[in-house]
Amino acid sequence: MSAQPSVLLQRETVAEGTVAFQLQKPEGFIFKPGQAIDLILDDPQLGEDSRTHAFSITSTPDESSLAIATRMRDSAYKRALGRLETGAKVSIDGPFGSMTLHNKASRAACFIAGGIGITPFMSMLRHSLASKSAHRLMLIYSNRRPEDSAFLAELQDYAKQSERFQLVATMTDMDKSTHTWSGERARIDAAFLTRVSAGLESPIFYVAGPPALVAGVRAALTAAGIDDDDIRSEDFFGY
Repeated sequence: MSAQPSVLLQRETVAEGTVAFQLQKPEGFIFKPGQAIDLILDDPQLGEDSRTHAFSITSTPDESSLAIATRMRDSAYKRALGRLETGAKVSIDGPFGSMTLHNKASRAACFIAGGIGITPFMSMLRHSLASKSAHRLMLIYSNRRPEDSAFLAELQDYAKQSERFQLVATMTDMDKSTHTWSGERARIDAAFLTRVSAGLESPIFYVAGPPALVAGVRAALTAAGIDDDDIRSEDFFGY
């Protein structure tokens, strides 16, 4: 792979502290939902070894542009990303990553996302629902508060529109929220996973989020009796 030129088309705040960036798609760029790119910034305030960051692609392969989303933390790279204006030139390397949807539609897919770990699943869900895939899909989406939950309204709309998609959103710190919430508030453990995924047929589980959450969810899935061959995760792209 070699880096290809791109341009920032627009940005949009999708949760408190989380911004989505729309990028020009390089000619001939092909990827699978769930894959990622390296975004390379040409910023004189960044050293050569700090201009590149990996991000999951949130758009679908059929869209005319590429989209990513990230928490805007106080790092040199994120400050440089925040300074980008519409039309700014960037470079893209990729795609890469192997956490893509399995082919056998008779087996359900259960996505488990913590916070900004939602990003690889957005492309997978959007593409699967738009293409009317036969897969049954469930998303377990854990955040502290609704304010922190990127793409939550879009996901709730998908759940209303499609019988093949079920959203289980859980908020673990509602005492610090200004919103109302009538849904789940539990943390993800073996009992929670067993309860909410009980109706899925031979599910394959996909996990993305902060490293501690991924490790904890994998342990919870094992405790719930899920075979390790049916659990897929990889180093998370997006922070």
